[in-house]
Amino acid sequence: MDTMTFLSATLLLLLIIDPFGNLVTINALLRDLTMAERQRVILRECLVAFGILVLFLFAGNSILSTLGLRPATLSISGGIVLFLIALGMVFPTRARHFGEVGEKPLVVPIAVPLIAGPSTLAMLLLMAAREPAALGKWFGALSTSLGVSTLVLWLSPLFYEKLGHAATSTIERLVGMLLIMVSVQMFLDGVGEYLAAGVN
Repeated sequence: MDTMTFLSATLLLLLIIDPFGNLVTINALLRDLTMAERQRVILRECLVAFGILVLFLFAGNSILSTLGLRPATLSISGGIVLFLIALGMVFPTRARHFGEVGEKPLVVPIAVPLIAGPSTLAMLLLMAAREPAALGKWFGALSTSLGVSTLVLWLSPLFYEKLGHAATSTIERLVGMLLIMVSVQMFLDGVGEYLAAGVN
């Protein structure tokens, strides 16, 4: 994390947002809408999610100081949350259904928590806390990763039709395996930093 570059941050955020994994769920939620209506809803929800994520990125230090949290604590808790989410991606028997949300869902559950989920928010808070001088770099990484995710989700009706459920589920499991390794590293980094600073 200390030497994270723009590219590595972008790829990490893209893996956490997981547009291919969300592709199946979002299309299931919007199954009663036409392709054009789905794309409009997806674009709107991605913009809402972007606003929420930007708020957490730039208000990260204030949130941490107000709550009295250390970056190491956030790294440990973020690693645990990310591990649980990634574990659910590898084993798709998890309950990931949000029920009927009407014809055109607003904010919940697409913008939050499918796109702007707890692991993404935790990662942005951790980035802002550890390298506050690099907020411009993190904003660029967030914009790039969410831009790619928006494009994937906007084209998701076509992807879903071409790839099918089996292929998209396989992609989601592979991403889940990568995120498990990332989450374990986050946890170990946090523990190491906490021990190095001493327990107060």
